[in-house]
Amino acid sequence: MSNAPLPEYLARCHCGAVTARYHTAVPVSGWSLRACQCSFCRAHDAQSASDPAGVLEFLASRPERLQRYRFGMRMTEFLLCRECGVYVGARLAGEPFGIINARALVPIPIDLPVPQPMNYGAESAVERRDRRARRWTPLAPSSL
Repeated sequence: MSNAPLPEYLARCHCGAVTARYHTAVPVSGWSLRACQCSFCRAHDAQSASDPAGVLEFLASRPERLQRYRFGMRMTEFLLCRECGVYVGARLAGEPFGIINARALVPIPIDLPVPQPMNYGAESAVERRDRRARRWTPLAPSSL
C-alpha cells in the first residue's frame, strides 16, 4: 500500500478568484466524464469528473466573488465566480462530496475522454443524493 500523494489537477475560474484542487490516482484518459443534459450544464458546456477514492478541495481567494447557485431540487451548490462567470464545480449541500468541471482545469488535459451524455431528470431526491454520495469525490476538510 502506497502513501504517495495523489496527482493533483488545478481548476480555476478565468480571473482566479475561485479554484479547486482535484486529487485522483485515475489517469486522465480513464476519467468517467459526464455531460449532464440539464439547461445549466449545457449552457456552461460542463463536463463533470469525480473519483470516490480521490479528494477535492474548493477555495476562494476572493470570497466575495464566490457564487453558490442552487436550482431544481436545491440539493447541490454549483460554485461559480461572480466576476468572470466560470462554473468551477459543485458540492452536495450539507454533505462532504463534490465534482469538478473538467472544462475549468488549467490546463485542460489533452487526453480527456469523450463525455457521456447523462440525464438525471427521472431521479427522486433520495436517488440523486445516494448516487452522488457513491460516485462523487470526498471534499477536503478545508474545502468551502
